[in-house]
Parts: sequence; C-alpha cells; structure tokens
Amino acid sequence: MSSKKPDIFDKCGTDGGYFGKFRIKGDKYFTCPVLDGLPGPRMEFNGKEVVMWAVNNYTGLAGNEEVKKAALEAVEEYGTFTPMGSRLLTGNTSEHMELEKRLSAFLEKPASILYNYGYLGVIGTISALVGKEDTIVIDKLSHASMVDAAILASAGKRFRPYRHNDMESLEFHLKSINKDRKGGILIITEGVFGMKGDLAKLDRITELKEKYEARLFIDDAHGFGVMGDNGKGTGEYYGVQDKIDIYFGTFAKAFAAIGGVAAGETDVIEWIRYNARTNVFAKSLPMVFVRVLSVTLDILEKNSSLRERMWKIAKRLQTGLVELGFDIGGTQSPITPVYVPAGSEDIAMSMISMLREDYGVFVSGVTYPVVPPGIILFRMIPTASHSEDDVDITLKAFKGMRDRLKLDLSSKPSGRNR
Repeated sequence: MSSKKPDIFDKCGTDGGYFGKFRIKGDKYFTCPVLDGLPGPRMEFNGKEVVMWAVNNYTGLAGNEEVKKAALEAVEEYGTFTPMGSRLLTGNTSEHMELEKRLSAFLEKPASILYNYGYLGVIGTISALVGKEDTIVIDKLSHASMVDAAILASAGKRFRPYRHNDMESLEFHLKSINKDRKGGILIITEGVFGMKGDLAKLDRITELKEKYEARLFIDDAHGFGVMGDNGKGTGEYYGVQDKIDIYFGTFAKAFAAIGGVAAGETDVIEWIRYNARTNVFAKSLPMVFVRVLSVTLDILEKNSSLRERMWKIAKRLQTGLVELGFDIGGTQSPITPVYVPAGSEDIAMSMISMLREDYGVFVSGVTYPVVPPGIILFRMIPTASHSEDDVDITLKAFKGMRDRLKLDLSSKPSGRNR
C-alpha cells in the first residue's frame, strides 16, 4: 500500500510562513486589524475612536473635499470600469496621456508611464529593462517589490545586494562587476526607506553610477510629494534629479489615490511601455484615479502649506519621543520609527495593546520579513491632517506606557538595523 503523497497544501494548516502564529489563531488585532472611517488622524478601531499613526496619508489629502468631488464626478461620468482594456489596446485615453505629460514635467523628465499599481509598476519597469547579461545591484533594505523585481529580472542569476546605504559596499560590487562585464548595470534603491525613514545617499550613488557607467532606478514611494522644496522627491532634495535614470513614484501615499509612475528619457520610457508585462497585460488605470490624480497634483504643485504642516507635526512628534527616551533611529523624513526594546515580540504586543486600549493611540508593529530579523518597530506616519493636540495626546500616552511597563530604553536597537 503506497504512502500518501506530499500535498502542496500541507503547509497551510501549520504555523509556518510569514506571521504564522497570528494566522493560525485567526488574529485580527495585531495583523489585519479592522479599521473604520476615512483614513485620517482619527479613525475607529474595535468600536472606539483612536488617534491614528499608521496610515500613509502624508499630505492629508485623503478625505479632501475637492478630491472627493473629483472622484464622485468621475464615477458619475465614467463608472468604476472605464477605460476597459490595457493601454496598448483599448485602455488609452487623452486624459491618461495628459496626466503623463504633467507628471513628466513635475518630475523634470522627458516622459513617463502610468501604472495601475505601484508594486506592479516597479516589477514591470525593472524586468523590462534588465536582460540576461545585465546585473542588478540593490540596497539590501529595498522594498519587497524591488527585491521581487530583481529576482524576476535576474532569471535565476544571482543579483548583488549591497549593505544598506554603505557606499564602500556599493562601490565594491560595481568595481567587481566591471572586471568582467558583459552587460549593463542597474543600481536599485529606495529614495526614502519606508521603515527606517532615512534617505538613500543619492549624491554619492549618482557619483558612483557615473564613475562605473551604470544606470540608477529609484523607488521614491515615500519621497514623492513629500521631499524637496516642491515635493518632487528625494532627487530634488539632493539636487540630483537630472542624474536619476528612472524615477518611480507611487500615488498611494502623498497623492491619496492608487497607481504609480515611472519617468525617464523618452526612448527608455517607450521601451518600458511596450515591454513591461505589467503594463502590456494589465487593465489601464481607471479614469476615476486619473481625474483624482489631476486634482491632487494641482493641489501639491500650488500649495506648499500641506508639506510644511506635515513637517511641523513630524518634528514635534519626533522631538517629543526622543525626549522621552525612545529610539527613533536616524530618520531624515516624516517617517517615525519607534524601536521596541530588545526587539522583543512580547514587549511589542504589550506596548501596542496598552497604547490602543488604555490611551486610544493606534500604532502598528513591524517585524520580520518587513524589517531584518531581531528588529521590531512601530512605524508612525505624521501627516498634514494631524493636530498638535494629536501629538501631545500621543506623547502623553507613550510616557504613561513607558512608565507602567517599566521599559528599559537605555539600549539603541536601531543600531542593529543594517
């Protein structure tokens, strides 16, 4: 009698995989919490109002009346389904092309291409450009979309991760590749690192890119609309926007929408348009989002007060947390990571529960595989819609939680996040 053959579903009833013990318990508190209400500084969790610090609504445009009006008018005119088909077939419109033209000008690039999702845009752009003889060199803390793109584009070949923001490590790989180089090189990095909040050293990276004749792709999801004097991103912040070969931004953060944009030289963008499988075989970005993005782009181009407000709130929150002894690492952006002492999951869950239940302050915990093993942090997102009162309530909550749990804040776990 033959034994039972292995089944691909065997693992699904176990506590293996990412966040396995939460999944097996059907957790809806630490993972997949149910939140009600419009994304903003106050939302409803488990039936009560909380101060919300876990939504990427940097400029506070989620819920903006002008944006909502544009969305309602677009739905009234076009429904949720227009256009039907991919951009290369029946999904192209004059409004899509006009938005691309405006985004190109905003990002100071000759051309751009819209995607219906940021994740798919990153995968499509990178995989369209990288061939079998080419090599990817990627910051090891880059977002999962870039890692997945590197795996897909490398087609089984080993791509090269360099130590986070370590220019000696990056140069080591570039020099090594150039010894026996057969193809091109694509350097991949985030602009603002979405968990730590620090910035890629774009001034140095662009120098190394030119020295070793490589190309540079930046996913600036958390910098697009946020960084720089005009919100054009981390490239503008460093003054090197012209040296970034492919600038990628997503709309799910500062722009209160969904989708993504890749911008660069015209011939490069047109190559991507016709060769990115996530563009060729995907439905076009729905008109409701095209209309909304036209409005949010107008607002962000004409009104710097939203970014100024966001930075004011961020600095108030970050300064207060440091004064209370919490480790927020080396953030250079509004992203405010609060590192859990000793990287302890038990301490993290106690902190989260107390903040939510006793103080009405909502934070989310982030652990492996989102951050390196041994690190747990709360990623807090200050926005233009938060008030000084929201910050003060939150700081009071962190102080009370610190004292009641008798937290030892003497160590700096952020130093292990390399």
